[in-house]
Amino acid sequence: MKLISWNVNGLRACVTKGFSDFFNQIDADFFCLQETKLQAGQIDLPIPGYEQFWNYAQKKGYSGTAIFAKQAPMSVAYGVGIEELDTEGRMITLEYPEFYLVTCYTPNAQQGLARIDHRLKWDEAFRHYLQELDRKKPVIACGDLNVAHQEIDLKNPASNRGNAGFSDEERESFGKLLEAGFTDTFRHLYPEATGMYSWWSYRFNARKNNAGWRIDYFIMSNRIKDSITAAPIYSEVFGSDHCPVGLEIDL
Repeated sequence: MKLISWNVNGLRACVTKGFSDFFNQIDADFFCLQETKLQAGQIDLPIPGYEQFWNYAQKKGYSGTAIFAKQAPMSVAYGVGIEELDTEGRMITLEYPEFYLVTCYTPNAQQGLARIDHRLKWDEAFRHYLQELDRKKPVIACGDLNVAHQEIDLKNPASNRGNAGFSDEERESFGKLLEAGFTDTFRHLYPEATGMYSWWSYRFNARKNNAGWRIDYFIMSNRIKDSITAAPIYSEVFGSDHCPVGLEIDL
């Protein structure tokens, strides 16, 4: 089974920059998107053979998630289940007989950590939500989780210490998620790999110089981590300031 996650940073723009080429070439069973920046009816994206699921932010041109799935789910849920956290279209859950699939676009703590309290409240709700699902059946969760967990997950850890996405609070919060029974699939296969990133600033020729961050993840319930066969990062794929990340498993 092949799964893809991609923060497209505006799907309408990404569609003009090769989105469909990658989508068709990769032929994933599940293709998850974050930061679609869409409202209902703002894009016509016919994709034969896939069911489409969309979660829109109330604010226009902001946030938003989607999942394209070859197999129809047993059930679908939108959001984390807390009203104050569910106005920005940040999460979708599909239920299948053997697992739950969750895509998530975690709130950014913003410059000066202006939104850190909201961010940490989201993290806690997300962690508890996944734990509840995990009590029923294994979970596969993906998305832009907006945190580089370890120093090897970004090019310049020293100069970014304390910044949004690499604050002690966010890194500790991500650690709590893993401690709650989940595996970072990329690190499971490549515990020491460096220079492997999924997001690059548009400034300072960051992508050309590979001065990036690994903030896009697939995580899964510990008890199915041995099913992982590949965890690629498609750094050669453009169209967004993020590149797609993947997971291949044999459940």
